[in-house]
Amino acid sequence: MAGVLLRNIRFCPAALKFRPKTTYVVLLPESPIDTPEDNALLRTDGLPQFDQLTPEKCWTGIGKLALEYESRVWAVEEKARNPKEPKTFDSIVGELDHLESPLNSAWSNVKILYTVKNHEMNTNAYLKIHERARKARVHKFQSRPIYEACKEIYAKDSSLNVAQKRVIRKFLLEARLNGIELPPEKNAIFTNKLKMLEVEKSEFRRKVLESSSKFSHKIQNSSIVKDFPDTLLKNMAVDRSRFKEGPWTVTFQPHVYDSFLEHCPSTELRRNTYRAYNMRASNHISQDVSNSTHIEEIRSLRREQARILGYENFAQMSMETKMAGSVENVTSMITSLLAKAKKAQKKEIASLQAFAESQGFDLQLEAWDVDYWKRKQMHYLYNCDDINLQEYFPFDHVFVGLLEICSELFGISFEEISSDQISTWHPDVRFFNILDHTGDYISSFYLDPFQRPGEKLHTQLDSAWSLGCRSRSDIAKTSPIACLVFNFTPPFSEEQQSLLSFSDVSLLFQKFGTALQHLLTTVPYSEASGLTNIEWDAVEVCSHFMQNWLNEPSILQRISRHYDSGLPLSRTTIENLIASQNHMAGYSLCSELYLAHLDMQLYTSEDYWLDITRDLWKTYRPFVLDKYDAHLCTNTAIMADIWAAAYYSHLWSRMIAADAFQAFRETAEDVSEVGARFRSTFLSLGGGCHPSEVFRSFRGRDPSPDALHVLCGLSQQKNKPPTD
Repeated sequence: MAGVLLRNIRFCPAALKFRPKTTYVVLLPESPIDTPEDNALLRTDGLPQFDQLTPEKCWTGIGKLALEYESRVWAVEEKARNPKEPKTFDSIVGELDHLESPLNSAWSNVKILYTVKNHEMNTNAYLKIHERARKARVHKFQSRPIYEACKEIYAKDSSLNVAQKRVIRKFLLEARLNGIELPPEKNAIFTNKLKMLEVEKSEFRRKVLESSSKFSHKIQNSSIVKDFPDTLLKNMAVDRSRFKEGPWTVTFQPHVYDSFLEHCPSTELRRNTYRAYNMRASNHISQDVSNSTHIEEIRSLRREQARILGYENFAQMSMETKMAGSVENVTSMITSLLAKAKKAQKKEIASLQAFAESQGFDLQLEAWDVDYWKRKQMHYLYNCDDINLQEYFPFDHVFVGLLEICSELFGISFEEISSDQISTWHPDVRFFNILDHTGDYISSFYLDPFQRPGEKLHTQLDSAWSLGCRSRSDIAKTSPIACLVFNFTPPFSEEQQSLLSFSDVSLLFQKFGTALQHLLTTVPYSEASGLTNIEWDAVEVCSHFMQNWLNEPSILQRISRHYDSGLPLSRTTIENLIASQNHMAGYSLCSELYLAHLDMQLYTSEDYWLDITRDLWKTYRPFVLDKYDAHLCTNTAIMADIWAAAYYSHLWSRMIAADAFQAFRETAEDVSEVGARFRSTFLSLGGGCHPSEVFRSFRGRDPSPDALHVLCGLSQQKNKPPTD
């Protein structure tokens, strides 16, 4: 207890210095005085009371919960240290699972508040709270007594089930990767390397931002922008209130740059913009903003980090937390997918060249031309106009259709709870319970569908979130709650409906797939329930799986209904819509495969980064690498983010999801039987079972890339077996 007391008091030598020896000093506890009665964040038993939360209450509430949690973790540590205390799963790991439930729930609710009330809970306030909670929670993974106790339990307790072994392995792996087994002298070197790495990553990001912000090109000629969509014109307009009059500015913000290349009719302007974009943070601009040296430093520090821990290279270390399991398995997937993707890419580029020439283009296509001519060719071939398609996707109809599909596939039902019974943060928010086929309660979720500019979080990269609000923990007696947050265009009046673009529909299906994995988990421990503890390259599987249903004509017909006539999309429109999603799929797949292989090569090889880039580019890309191109200098995902030696994960998840989805296409059974199997594996087992075993339990074999080829239109679909 001495440690607890010292951590909970403020010690002020200056205040003691001139006091007589006979006086007493009362040291006030650092723990905030909030109680559940005056701070709703501390009421963690029932549903969150979001309407009573403020940033101040979130800060003091997390502070109190973090201190309480830390003091109780120290008690578990004392138990783990005591040789007379028996070390069991329940007494160590189970106790920690129980202790952290209030902190985790409160922390999750703060994140939701940050997302839906960003005008009140700004980024600085949120990060401050987030860091306090993170530090409290991470301590158990850095505790030597808990680590040694877990090692003993894992080695000696033969009664552990699969989920319990997974949870203990998580404790052991987290601790080992953070250097817990290193001797003091090596640990000091290791810690220093990590600090240096953070500095290099920070510099890398800073230079990307700095070099990106320096570019702008003003367009005065209205003929250049005459075919630009209004959204792009507004984003480029110097004066948004006069966005059709100009002038307009080209910048490197993703929502401007990407759309600009798709719509700009001037080849020269496309080329100059593309070159400037790929020259950022390179020696072509200035040594002062060049990231070339930082790339090599980051690679070197990660290599040293891995070798200190006993790995051959950083990529090998990365595989410890991946379903793929080895660099060889990743390379095998890349090679298998490339075989058909590259053949398709060659045909697609030839077709695009012919189309461009038929439209008066008299040059050889280059990298900066593809997006522009791809858009025009897709419109020519399929005539899928997003504005007209929106009329067939009223939000309410699509959402009800999605719930019905999930009910039929997974044997569940949904019950909407009246808003006057639930505390929410806005009148638009809806609340649903999920019930089993027996009518028994399983879980709940909030739905916040519409934009609230200036209030909701909406970044350039993210406009929708599937957030855990509370995790399942049988020990803490908590059931799952999720929160789905979108930024769909709201109806303009009560009489009108919110209409979704097809990309909105796709986003809705994706995020709902993610939520289902959190909501339908049967794993009893919060450290492995739902999405927690799933290997990185498998965490997006359920998201892609639900999105894949939008490739089924029957599903598109079911969820589409014209807001006025009530008619679904025509068969021809549905066929064109599905085909348009795979337009130039080989080219797109080769682009992803290039980055996945580049990432893996950077962290297995010691060759100079530019040599690696030039060598791989020839294998994957159909154009000569432009002499000014230094695209790796701005790739923060690979160099300064969590996707280092993991960029392939997006493709791996798509491959697993496609293979799982193919089981529904191939079956002669009622799809609900396959759906029940999917629920009992992917949706149920979550992080409580290795994803390779989850896949084998569902499919009866190891995954194959063949189904992704089919889904992308690069191979023919297998026919369903004949029914009896």
